Amino acid sequence: MDEQYNPLKIEFNTQAFWNERDCFHATEDLNKEKFYCLSMIPYPSGWLHMGHVRNYVIGDVIARYQRMLGKNVLQPWGWDAFGLPAENAAIKNNVPPAKWTYENIQHMRNQLMSLGLAIDWSKEITTCDPDYYRWEQWFFIQLYKKGLVYKKNAEVNWDPVDQTVLANEQVIDGRGWRSGALVERREIPQWFFKITAYADELLNDLDKLPHWPEQVKTMQRNWIGRSEGVEVQFPIADHHEHLTVFTTRPDTLFGVTYIAIAPQHPLAKLAAKNDPALSQFLEECRTIKMAEAELATLKKRGMPTPFKALNPLTNQPIQIWVANFVVMDYGSGAVMSVPAHDQRDYEFAKEYQLPLKQVIKPSDQSDWDFSHAAFVQPGILIDSGEFTNLASATAITKIIDLLEKNKLGTRQINFRLRDWSVSRQRYWGTPIPMINCKTCGPVAVNEKDLPVKLPENVSFVGVTSPLKSMPEFYQVTCPQCGKPAERETDTFDTFFESSWYYARFACKKQNNAMLDGRANYWVPVDQYVGGIEHAVMHLLYARFIHKAMRDEGLLNSDEPFTRLLTQGMVLNQGIKMSKSKGNTVDPKPLIERFGADTVRLFIIFASPPEQSLEWSDSGVEGAYRFLKRLWSFAYEHRDIITKKNRKSNSDESVVDFEMADPEQRDILRKLYEILEQVKYDYERLQFNTVVSGCMKLFNLLTKIPTAKQPEFDIRPHLIYEGLSMLLRLLAPVVPHMTHQLWEELHYTGVLLQAPWPKGNAAALKVDQIELVVQINGKLRTRVTVPSHADAKTIEAIATADSKVQQSIADKAIKKVITVPGRLVNIVTGDK
Repeated sequence: MDEQYNPLKIEFNTQAFWNERDCFHATEDLNKEKFYCLSMIPYPSGWLHMGHVRNYVIGDVIARYQRMLGKNVLQPWGWDAFGLPAENAAIKNNVPPAKWTYENIQHMRNQLMSLGLAIDWSKEITTCDPDYYRWEQWFFIQLYKKGLVYKKNAEVNWDPVDQTVLANEQVIDGRGWRSGALVERREIPQWFFKITAYADELLNDLDKLPHWPEQVKTMQRNWIGRSEGVEVQFPIADHHEHLTVFTTRPDTLFGVTYIAIAPQHPLAKLAAKNDPALSQFLEECRTIKMAEAELATLKKRGMPTPFKALNPLTNQPIQIWVANFVVMDYGSGAVMSVPAHDQRDYEFAKEYQLPLKQVIKPSDQSDWDFSHAAFVQPGILIDSGEFTNLASATAITKIIDLLEKNKLGTRQINFRLRDWSVSRQRYWGTPIPMINCKTCGPVAVNEKDLPVKLPENVSFVGVTSPLKSMPEFYQVTCPQCGKPAERETDTFDTFFESSWYYARFACKKQNNAMLDGRANYWVPVDQYVGGIEHAVMHLLYARFIHKAMRDEGLLNSDEPFTRLLTQGMVLNQGIKMSKSKGNTVDPKPLIERFGADTVRLFIIFASPPEQSLEWSDSGVEGAYRFLKRLWSFAYEHRDIITKKNRKSNSDESVVDFEMADPEQRDILRKLYEILEQVKYDYERLQFNTVVSGCMKLFNLLTKIPTAKQPEFDIRPHLIYEGLSMLLRLLAPVVPHMTHQLWEELHYTGVLLQAPWPKGNAAALKVDQIELVVQINGKLRTRVTVPSHADAKTIEAIATADSKVQQSIADKAIKKVITVPGRLVNIVTGDK
């Protein structure tokens, strides 16, 4: 055994040991409980910083701990390899995206391997591999056959920098999630997944995910946005048509003072034919840089139309306005506006001096000041005909009943969720397997012709997709009529690739099907680790695709991820570590200087997993010093440990604890108390306190006192057993050094196969315990009593204490309350 800690040598040898024996290769084993641990796979940008490292080390700690519990563990790896950064890099550097991507993957793979992650590399997936996206195309066609895929002209979010469509979820504060550019609205043909067909199930099944963060579930509930209400028909005066409006507040119908329609609404376009000013306004709204996320803070603008609607309850005319805050693809593109009881409608009415009519008053009968805000809460109806004086809840039911009876309304459940736009107008993505025929319309590619391969040897002219100028790619014959046709040149949103990779890991080499029975063995993922920024996009899409695969008979579970851990960010200089901010920390020089174990230890110890971590060079150095101390301690005591191992002593070796020195026996008890706490902390994923527990345990081992009676000295046993325990507790976090020390000290077998340490009831047994003593509920002192003492004995010891005697000298003891194992409360009064 080397005297000095040499991390690079240790880590090289340990990783070679794992690789030679293929230690992390996972196969299906029905005799073991399975555990599938997965980190969200990265985009191959070419390098890792400490933000990535934290995510992957957290996942690795979980996987290694579960392996120590005897479970059959799978931890695979993959690359979310399609996407705009590779394409933008190709345009900038004149390098094909495929070449750029594969070179980056190789570099990042080497970085990951240096961290010692317990990954089954035989299951590695790259999403730009035709063997992978072939099945994505196949699945798309199956959903198309079932009516869950369709194409339509739609107003979309257009990123003017990345020159592609964004789903609503990819627009953050009105800007593209990658480029940061202000998003525009455009109308173009798009392919959609009918995710709304699963809206109810996506919402309800969140209740089946108790091990997901509440914050994530709340974000998904809000995005799905289920609301119960009524679709109301507002007749258009002097027309044989109706405006359909959905509302959750029919109790405010008597307070409608105007109707607002979207700039894209057919009625708005009709009105603009004879109104140049309105036509100009509609054009401004068409090109305005906005997305749904901006609507709440958007400056409200509008123009009146010559049309009026009739209130279905009063038959009174209502002015119809065009308003920039109404979106055509949400509901019917028209909203009933009640300025007195909706803040958005209130702001618009104030801007254009439109009337405000109060029809709800507060339930406490108080007056509401409308000079600053609308009254938006339920209350008591006023000025509402036969419904006056009814509470809002009662009035809502009765008004809907009346509307339905008169065929002027229908009960309706609406969702904020909209269908998932999956067409992208850029090159580096999976080709959509459809053919556009002038005779037959959209036609799916024959399944025998899959995959539709993306040409990889391409050149760019600007940001336009090269596919659009490659007739050898897009010129085809129609599979139905045989006439000339054109292949779809749009590619899939890359979130499609990342929505099902977790299942394909289980059967990567299956060439005859998308998934097989192995997927049902491993899926759902038992622990998923990744950033909360994916709460709505990736996680919601993956849940939808999972349910669609289940309904296709490919899976037999309802949800893809049983437990979810959203780790905090790594901060540097007080802000999130990222390349764009120039504040990243490269793990490579740190690993070369201190070793991967030091990096892992710091990243785990510095903060609870779900909280942000502030980068600290001194913290890294502190972690390194701890590992050096541990190595030196093991070297110093190697003879004691190897001697006990040569005698084949085990954790259950016979030691006379009863006769041992009390101070040594106390240390043994504390070792096992720490074991219990560390086990608890591993289970609740509080790994920073796991490390602090290991440090406490190590400090105990360095402070074992000399026995007063040498013949009953258990110090060798404490060192032997304590270090055996410590190496196993620390192994998921610090896998290389612990592996090497386990081997050097001749503990039994290989550390990877060592079981989790067992508790020791005899060691936890104590002769005496300390109790708090209170007088009239106030702390006065503490006393030590035999652990088996009854209440009478405890009372006698407490009342005989000198501090207690001093406090009650002039008082009478009325009663003594004993709480076993915790305290004694002496109640006194005047004599």
